[in-house]
Amino acid sequence: MKQTLWRTNTLCVATAALVLALTLSSAAFAQEETPVQESAPPPVPSVNPLKTRDELQAAYQKEYAFLEAQIRDLNARLADFEAASNEAERNKEAQIDRTEGELIGLQSRSDRVDSLLTEADRQFTAVEDGRSLLEATFVQADATLEQYEIAAVNGDAFLMAADGERIQILLSETLDLLVGLGSVKRAEGAFFLKDGTEVSGTIIRVGNIAAYGISNGQGGALAPAGDGRMKVWAASTPETVQALVSGDAPDVLDIFLFESSQKAIEESAGKTLIGVINSGGSIAWIIVALGGLAALLILLRIFFLQNASSSTGKVVSEVGSLVKQGQLEQALQACKRLKGSTSRVVAAAVRNLDKDRTHVEDIVSEQILHESSHLNRFGAFIIVIAAVAPLLGLLGTVTGMISTFDIITEFGTGDPKLLSSGISIALVTTEVGLAVAIPALIFGNLLTGWSDSIKDDMEKAALHVMNLYLDRPANSSAA
Repeated sequence: MKQTLWRTNTLCVATAALVLALTLSSAAFAQEETPVQESAPPPVPSVNPLKTRDELQAAYQKEYAFLEAQIRDLNARLADFEAASNEAERNKEAQIDRTEGELIGLQSRSDRVDSLLTEADRQFTAVEDGRSLLEATFVQADATLEQYEIAAVNGDAFLMAADGERIQILLSETLDLLVGLGSVKRAEGAFFLKDGTEVSGTIIRVGNIAAYGISNGQGGALAPAGDGRMKVWAASTPETVQALVSGDAPDVLDIFLFESSQKAIEESAGKTLIGVINSGGSIAWIIVALGGLAALLILLRIFFLQNASSSTGKVVSEVGSLVKQGQLEQALQACKRLKGSTSRVVAAAVRNLDKDRTHVEDIVSEQILHESSHLNRFGAFIIVIAAVAPLLGLLGTVTGMISTFDIITEFGTGDPKLLSSGISIALVTTEVGLAVAIPALIFGNLLTGWSDSIKDDMEKAALHVMNLYLDRPANSSAA
């Protein structure tokens, strides 16, 4: 690079010198040709102008020849430099291409190595997982087969054997065990009867999933009682066992299937209404008491409304015909005989038919209001019970959840049975509250509608009697 710069600087200097010489020559010729308008210098010796021009031209030619030689030398050096530079550039490019090829090859080898490492890591992980699974299988097999006391899998030889040999031993012993457990066996043993009495008798085992026991005519299908002991299932009967013992095929095979005899199976008692209410606690019984009271009030109100509306049709027909004939006294006697809220309202209208119509209507309205207090009897209380019952259920829910969280705080969540009481209160009280509120609300509204209908009938009957009195024939006489 330094050599190149030196050669370039030399070429520039030579070119500049050539330009300077040409400039000086041009200036000399210009001075000879252009007269100078200046004051005359002092006289000097005369010089031959031809001799001076020849000398300058000879000097110029000599300098020009020298510069041409320099230029040729510089051009030759420049050509050599360019050739050397091109050759060096080609060599560098070839070297770069070789380096890039080597780099690509190394990257390819690196990718292959990475792929091999990834595959090796995956295989190593698979081997480790397989090893862990194999160890877990051995541990599970040991825990499962421990109760059967198989000597081949309990000795030191089994533990020191290779994995393949251990698997082969496990498969062989397990298959033999399955064949033995899959058969029906009959042996003498002890089991518990339905009343909890432990007796000795004949036990028939159907593989490892079911068993039957009989002792002195008592027994049936057996269920696990825990720790390998068995008990008679409450829903079974001894007929199936007797048929199996005698070698006969029962018409119906009464069987109870179980997975293991180590864990006791509790029989769930059938739910009863009293049991459900008891599980809800005292709040559930309060709701039930309110429900009973609501039912009693609904029956009483039905009775009252039935009596109030029983004679409406007869009052309209009988009393109306008597009033139309002008027989008011007989109409009053008919009202007293028929009884009921409608008859009392119509009687009040009949007693005042001779007065102004507006006054009679006020009297009828007053009598209807008086009868309304009887017709609305217990209605508001029924609606109150319908509104309070779900609130009590919500109170029971909150109480049960608080109890549940107290138990969780003290004992944790390990035993679900500890949490059942609080959850029962939380759910049962809401259920009982809704069971009381829904029918109370329905019947309360229906009876309120019935009461309003009776009031409308009373008003219609009184107005009908007044209209009949006003429209009676002119020749009819009052009683």
